[in-house]
Amino acid sequence: MTSLDWLELLKVIFLGIVQGITEWLPISSTGHMILVDEFLSLHASAAFMEMFLVVIQFGSILAVVVIYWSKLVPFTFKGGLTVKKDVLSMWPKIVVGCIPAGIYAVTLDDKLNPIFYNYGTVAVMLVLVGILFIIIENNNKGRIASVTDIGGLTYRIVFLIGIFQLIAAIFPGTSRSGATIVGALVLGVSRTIAAEFTFFLAVPTMLGASLLKLMKFGFNFSSEELVWLIVGMAVAFVVSLVIIRFLMNYIRKHDFKVFGWYRIILGLLVLVIFWLR
Repeated sequence: MTSLDWLELLKVIFLGIVQGITEWLPISSTGHMILVDEFLSLHASAAFMEMFLVVIQFGSILAVVVIYWSKLVPFTFKGGLTVKKDVLSMWPKIVVGCIPAGIYAVTLDDKLNPIFYNYGTVAVMLVLVGILFIIIENNNKGRIASVTDIGGLTYRIVFLIGIFQLIAAIFPGTSRSGATIVGALVLGVSRTIAAEFTFFLAVPTMLGASLLKLMKFGFNFSSEELVWLIVGMAVAFVVSLVIIRFLMNYIRKHDFKVFGWYRIILGLLVLVIFWLR
């Protein structure tokens, strides 16, 4: 490989790290990827980059499946086939939560992406959702959550969480995990269950988005582009394993306000940087 090839591969590794960190922390993975791409672009076509920035999320999905295997797979083969009814009953709720974003993905995604996928939208949504996090956490202080386990999530609640996820799908910088967690907290769901259900909801949502982008792009990769995609997914997978465990340990003792302040500071910094350019 030439020095230029190695430089491009290092960029891919960095993008995979950013994806793995920001996908699960409520600070907007797509927003960060758009911003990083502004300063650290791969030498690739716009069509490939649009697909790449979505499909490397597949590595993050695999991390969720590995960590939460026992809570996601409704069957166990220890001592014969056994059906875990609590897990099986959760999947229809996950499907219902995915409906709003799924409809958007197949109908309006290509039309609205060019309008909203820019640094201005990212910066504004970073700030707005950051403010929401702080307001909601302040209002929830001392309040006892009404839903403290996955089984307590009703179809009404999961559909409304899906609406919040739809907002994140439309406006980059919102954060899919951030939007669903904010929505869940507003609806009386505990932080831990809000985060867990966000992870579960991500599996079909992100898998569907990845497959859709891949099919739209086609499979005419160059060998170099294929390597970039595989490396990006692998890095996102490893980093996601660490970040998911970190987040779950963190929120057992802390609220989400620190992420709100981070979003506000980053959003304002982005506006200043691009205004001065």
